[in-house]
Amino acid sequence: MNNLTSDFNWHHQLSLALANNKIECLFFIEDKFRLLRIHHQLLIHLVSLNHKFTPQDFIGLQERYYQEGIKLIHLWEDLWQSKPDQVLARIKSLLGKNIRIHGRKTKVFKITKPVSDSFLIENHLQGSVSSRYKIGLVEKDELVAVATFSALRKMNHTENYKSAELIRFAVKAGYSITGGLSKLIAFFAETYKPNDLMTYADRDWSAGEAYIKLGFKQTAILEPQIYVLDENLNRQLKKDHQVLSKEVFNTGSLKFILKF
Repeated sequence: MNNLTSDFNWHHQLSLALANNKIECLFFIEDKFRLLRIHHQLLIHLVSLNHKFTPQDFIGLQERYYQEGIKLIHLWEDLWQSKPDQVLARIKSLLGKNIRIHGRKTKVFKITKPVSDSFLIENHLQGSVSSRYKIGLVEKDELVAVATFSALRKMNHTENYKSAELIRFAVKAGYSITGGLSKLIAFFAETYKPNDLMTYADRDWSAGEAYIKLGFKQTAILEPQIYVLDENLNRQLKKDHQVLSKEVFNTGSLKFILKF
């Protein structure tokens, strides 16, 4: 199968899936970038595994549209092929097509690792990773959101100063929870008493708008990372001198800190 046929196949799958969700899109090419326009304020950059671009090319494209008030996300072929449901859910969320739940109608509970892992694998683009604390929001006996946090770490810059990391946050596909993340963070802060909470936003998909609204301050921009793909299209950070035919990268991350 040649590259053009492969690209057409997954582009066609995506456009069909969007059409099935009553989302109109327009495909066009700009400076060899393959773009999908959805709504006048959202563009999806379709990234083939056989592209010839660099992370800086992607960052430049994203920033160019950002200056025009247009959000552009980078959707890699491997991500669509391995997690189409999660990709669709994220796109629908960005378009405001979710059912809204008010955070005040939910209850906060500590949850177990198996419950957390299962929820995140089903509802987060990057799946689940290890964490110390797992907290969920429940509405009418149904788990509708999960946040996971690191253990508290002592920081050397101030005596008795402890920091924690918000590692994952995900909402059940098809739903948005007004005040949901702030409710989970408030519970964590009250229970474990960190002095600050840090987190990262994946620049491929986000400029961290949700964190900024909650009072987080951006403190750093992390460099793009290179990954290798296994046979199931799972991403693993590339090790030095590792050579594989299929490599992908991201456009880096934005680091945010919320001080209590």
